[in-house]
Amino acid sequence: MAKLVLGPLLRHVNATSATVWVETDSSCDVTIAGHTARTFQVGEQHFALVRLENLGPRTEYDVRLDGDAVWPEAGSGFPKPVIRTGEVRRIAFGSCRAAPSQPVGPDALDAFAQRLMNAPEHEWPQALILLGDQVYADEPTEATKQWLRDRRHGTQEPDGEVVHFAEYAHLYHETWGDPEIRWLLSVVPTSMIFDDHDVRDDWNTSAVWKQEMQDKPWWRNRIRGALASYWVYQHLGNLGPDELAKDPLYAKVKAQGADALPLLEEFAEEADREAAGRKSTWWSFRRDFGRARLLMIDTRCGRILENGKRQMVSDEEFAWLERNADGDYDHLLIGSSLPWLMPHALSHFQSLNEIGARKPGWQGNAAEKIRQALDLEHWPAFRESFDRLTRMIEKAANNGAATVSVLSGDVHHSYVAEAEFPRPTKAIVTQLVCSPVHNEPPKIFRPAFRLSWSRLAARVFRGLASLAGVPEDLMRWRKTTGPHFGNSVALLDLDGRRARYRLLAATGEETASVLLGREPQ
Repeated sequence: MAKLVLGPLLRHVNATSATVWVETDSSCDVTIAGHTARTFQVGEQHFALVRLENLGPRTEYDVRLDGDAVWPEAGSGFPKPVIRTGEVRRIAFGSCRAAPSQPVGPDALDAFAQRLMNAPEHEWPQALILLGDQVYADEPTEATKQWLRDRRHGTQEPDGEVVHFAEYAHLYHETWGDPEIRWLLSVVPTSMIFDDHDVRDDWNTSAVWKQEMQDKPWWRNRIRGALASYWVYQHLGNLGPDELAKDPLYAKVKAQGADALPLLEEFAEEADREAAGRKSTWWSFRRDFGRARLLMIDTRCGRILENGKRQMVSDEEFAWLERNADGDYDHLLIGSSLPWLMPHALSHFQSLNEIGARKPGWQGNAAEKIRQALDLEHWPAFRESFDRLTRMIEKAANNGAATVSVLSGDVHHSYVAEAEFPRPTKAIVTQLVCSPVHNEPPKIFRPAFRLSWSRLAARVFRGLASLAGVPEDLMRWRKTTGPHFGNSVALLDLDGRRARYRLLAATGEETASVLLGREPQ
């Protein structure tokens, strides 16, 4: 009898359809709410993405493997799994969630799930956006480190870091297997994107970093395992029914009839490769939530770094983002694991460092070492892309939307910043940050983050940047709340053409509330 290993994860939901992802321990038919899909095999593991059609506003469901009911588990005290279609009024988001057993303070997502269990359904979010670092491949738990040692038996692979697909799968089991998280992901549709720790710290920071990694004998297996597992565990569920129907890789995997791991590893290696300023695979995607549109940007794998170029994504992929930023909606949500608007001093410093790293000799080498040591790899460190994103956002903010919000994480403090363009835009433009969900940094970082928001530090670094040739910013921005520290989950409540950002600490305390949006001019 087949067993359920992980899931169900409720992934893509629209007005009448949904997809539900599961992992099982053997090949079987997976049936959910009367819809059946056959599992596909990757390595020693088995997965299915069940597509459900013609759904009403509320559908309770269970999971059956070869006809046997396996979920919800007998005696479960959790509310019944349910798929809700219709209006999206509340979106939860955040990033940087270390495994539950890591000693980094209370898990805000777990605490949020526990509160939802006792709340009426109309208070549940209709969407959850996870903005990177779902797993920490380079910082596993002590239990996982021991598991790796026992598994490898003295190989040359890096101690304390995962490399292969099965090892990445172990991380997902560890972080998503928590009972409260497992229930939450079964009832709230979830969109996901990776950040660096899903692969390795500083992933694709620069061409120098990339070459350093490629010279390591285990890196080829590392990137193959990382991207193959990301496709299975995260990316596949981001796709809607039409996208799945057109996806050639998904069709090949389903038709494989045998282990699809070699196929996925070959795909992963090609997805990592850069050729003539292009990448073969785009991980960015679009998701529509009624009158809100989510444009999720891959700020890691899509980077262009070779032949003197330095772009967050290729010109071709950016053009796709710009086309999809046009449309009829009330709220444009730009998902980016890395913030667009940062503390002013840190933003100017990153642009300044980018110029320094281009210099020959010791100056360029020193700037590169600083870049890697201080993680200077956000949008301002890719100045061409930073300015292009700014122009895209300004245009979208004058096309009829009420709000344009960039949803981000990564920086281990939470805040809201509002952009102000030379010509006032029709829409409110904000940077909304929630980080971390479960990974508190050392408290020594806190005064540094506060200082980086100060006016004096901003003037000093803006002056240095100007002297070095960094162009003037295309807009100004001001912090409206923050910096807030500690593990948190953010909520974005949508009400017609208005929106409100709320930051909830792991204790349930609301530590910030900012109203966004205004009536059209």
